[in-house]
Amino acid sequence: MFARLTLVAGPEQFLAEREVARLTATARQARPDAAVVTTAGSELTASGIDQMSGTDLFSTATIARITNVDKAPKAMESPLLTLARSVPDDVALIISHTSANQGKALLDKLKPLAARIVDCPMLKAWNLAKFVIHEARDAGTTIDAEAAQALVDSVGQDTRSLAAAVTQLVSDAEGGRITTSVVSRYFAGRATISAYAVSDDAVAGRVSDAIMKLRWALSTGVAHVMVTAALATSFRQIGNYLAAARDHSPTAAEVGAPAWKLKDVAAAARPWTEQAVAAAIRAVSQADGQIKGAGQDPDFALEHLLIRLAALRRAGRRA
Repeated sequence: MFARLTLVAGPEQFLAEREVARLTATARQARPDAAVVTTAGSELTASGIDQMSGTDLFSTATIARITNVDKAPKAMESPLLTLARSVPDDVALIISHTSANQGKALLDKLKPLAARIVDCPMLKAWNLAKFVIHEARDAGTTIDAEAAQALVDSVGQDTRSLAAAVTQLVSDAEGGRITTSVVSRYFAGRATISAYAVSDDAVAGRVSDAIMKLRWALSTGVAHVMVTAALATSFRQIGNYLAAARDHSPTAAEVGAPAWKLKDVAAAARPWTEQAVAAAIRAVSQADGQIKGAGQDPDFALEHLLIRLAALRRAGRRA
């Protein structure tokens, strides 16, 4: 891992984020004293790149992570390539590129310099059941093909939501085999419809409707984590749209949404600012932690989150 570049490339944002986390964990196992420095591609500076080639004052090694390098300023290409060509001995350089088209020229220049390339292509619909089967296997259990497809039918095609659903099912099944009946019992066949209905109202500022739908969804067996997963997906797509829209008309691949949904994302993004979206994503992450054990009342955590999101939307519109 150290003294080399590892490149994570592909538009499947969730898988890319997870690979970066896994690579970081591997590097930390090799060098527990290493400092982790993360920089978004859009925030790269020449001085920041210079600092990546050094080490933290209180450590002897650095894990330098550059996320979404596809959004790096053109002026940063040369110093970044210089670092990639000669990564210092005490530096593990991990770079992710998650756009289908943006920054492709830089990606093509980085590939020959990488000691390892981890591909994260967008999964096709017919591969999602197989993805679910692998997720269950990694979690220490099994799910048959029929049950895996039933989960995809209930949850949808977002890999982050599917991974969260598998995690919930593994817990619900208590380590046993996940069957179609388990999927049906847990998600009641309407997990995605309910969770995304809540998300749509929250993004649009209809807080009363969102809370009403949330209560109905929870009463019908929808998992709390499915609501935060739906919200995270919606705000991630809006954030991607706003970031890309600064330079050009965003594509579905850049936004991370199906082509048919691009117009809906564009409409949902209009009242939001990038700053408000960033705050919304942080709020969703905090609520997700609360419903997974950090808080005492997951129902209250979600309702409080919906109220918080409405306030962020109003503040963004006034800015």
